Amino acid sequence: MRTLPFLYLATILETTQLIPNNLHLLRPHSGIAGHHLEGVNCLSWRLAIETDNIQDWDVVPSECENYIGNYMLGQQYRDDCQFVADAAYDYAKNLTLAGDGMDIWVFDIDETTLSNLPYYAENGLGAEEYNSTSFNAWVEEGIAPALPASLDFYKKLIDLGFKVVFLTGRHETYKEITISNLKNQGYTTWEKLILKPANDSSTAVVYKSAERAALEAEGYRILGNMGDQWSDLLGTPTGNRTFKVPDPMYYIG
Repeated sequence: MRTLPFLYLATILETTQLIPNNLHLLRPHSGIAGHHLEGVNCLSWRLAIETDNIQDWDVVPSECENYIGNYMLGQQYRDDCQFVADAAYDYAKNLTLAGDGMDIWVFDIDETTLSNLPYYAENGLGAEEYNSTSFNAWVEEGIAPALPASLDFYKKLIDLGFKVVFLTGRHETYKEITISNLKNQGYTTWEKLILKPANDSSTAVVYKSAERAALEAEGYRILGNMGDQWSDLLGTPTGNRTFKVPDPMYYIG
């Protein structure tokens, strides 16, 4: 975010790289309460995009750059992620699994189980146009930290007897580095890791719906589905329950 002091941002990024899983050492000096900027109510804008009432947006409005930066780097984002994870666990722990290994939970990866916040903290936190070259270079480093709430929930699901499927829009080109990144961050076991074929130009909704349908055709039961984009959760089939992780930085249709 351009208004964050450069030295401060450099310090928190360096600290995050030194301490595994401490994604949320990235934080600003101020919170997000009381932000009402002329022409745009940024809290209302964030609510609208999280509820999918605003679609097909490209970047965070310039008036809300500071607001979204403070949200993503502050306590409220952490609390919101934890709230989603807690709600998902309350649902999952009350289910009776069949015990045949076919009850699965589907997770997205980026901004759901792994966080690219260190990358976005240096690239506008959603206020700059997406740059596939620089983002893919970040992915290839394989150092994205886990979202702490999601990692804790993942471990609880494993203990409950769920099988986990990662369904990501990352291309198959990045399969090996994604496996390494997931395992290094504590996601040590899964039933399937599904990446998008390099020649697949379909939308996220079409691609992920087709992959979930293929899972059900194999006999799997999708009891839960979690993602940061509505395109992770829409389409047919979606799974028995869906859980939306907050992400006001970008939109994938």
